[in-house]
Amino acid sequence: MSKILISGGAGFIGGNYVRRLLTGAYGPVPDEVVVLDKLTYAGNLDNLAPVTSHPSYRFVQGDIADSALLATLLTDTTQVVNFAAETHVDRSIDSSAAFVDTNVVGTQRLLEAVRQAGVPRMVHVSTDEVYGSIDEGSWTESWPLEPNSPYAASKASADLMVRAYARTHGLNVSITRCSNNYGPYQYPEKVIPLFVTTLLGGGSVPLYGDGLNVRDWLHVDDHCRGISLVLDKGQPGEAYNIGGGQELTNRQLTGLLLEACGADWSQVRQVPDRKGHDRRYSLDDSKLRALGYRPGTAFTQGLAETVAWYRDNPSWWRPLLAAAAA
Repeated sequence: MSKILISGGAGFIGGNYVRRLLTGAYGPVPDEVVVLDKLTYAGNLDNLAPVTSHPSYRFVQGDIADSALLATLLTDTTQVVNFAAETHVDRSIDSSAAFVDTNVVGTQRLLEAVRQAGVPRMVHVSTDEVYGSIDEGSWTESWPLEPNSPYAASKASADLMVRAYARTHGLNVSITRCSNNYGPYQYPEKVIPLFVTTLLGGGSVPLYGDGLNVRDWLHVDDHCRGISLVLDKGQPGEAYNIGGGQELTNRQLTGLLLEACGADWSQVRQVPDRKGHDRRYSLDDSKLRALGYRPGTAFTQGLAETVAWYRDNPSWWRPLLAAAAA
């Protein structure tokens, strides 16, 4: 019997992975797919609505820092994928405690529970932000971890804990580090859904500093496909970068979003730059490409489809904005 635990599976990326997994995108569907999520503000059961009737699906509301719950859920589990994390940089600047609790302490408790339960395989999902900022070239997985925000520091700490459990305990766990994700069901505090939902409503959007910070954009479908590949073929204790191959300045991205939403630059307001704002991210993902990975979604197509999804699904995002404003 195959059983997979997906922690943080009601979030944007985790939810995408669950939906794709249960529709057979990654091969045979496991006998049991257990989704564990704390359902904080970014966790949303509506993200899983398309697959909740699947006979393999099971949802559990809970915290990855709850060792007793983990011990129960991990019985007979064959694979774990950990998406559970606090992820928004601005929130980590305002208050970092929750990031340490979930991203560091929670990851350690999950690793320990996996070790004690003897789970055969685990993947921990991380971010390119652990590397810091790079002026030229691209990061390989051997690049030093030099995080610059509390969020990135918490994810780097988790990555080091994963490495330690692999080296010390022989845990069969790998790390993935992705570039900036976009796609449907992304909580509207992130830049693309924030800009799209605001522009569609006729509002103005903020552009940090000079707008020349560079990010590499990765469609969530490609990211999840890369994670599945690492789960199947990745080596214990190894990290794998997952890139999208589309680097844009924030100003370039803003221009594309204005055009897609039928808006213009009068709806953009300059705001002071974010504290510790990394200038440029760029991943060398040749290590994963050697396993067969290629991004499959062209950015122009993916962005157009994403904008269309938000335009067509206000019933998903309007309640989230209303709850955030309350």
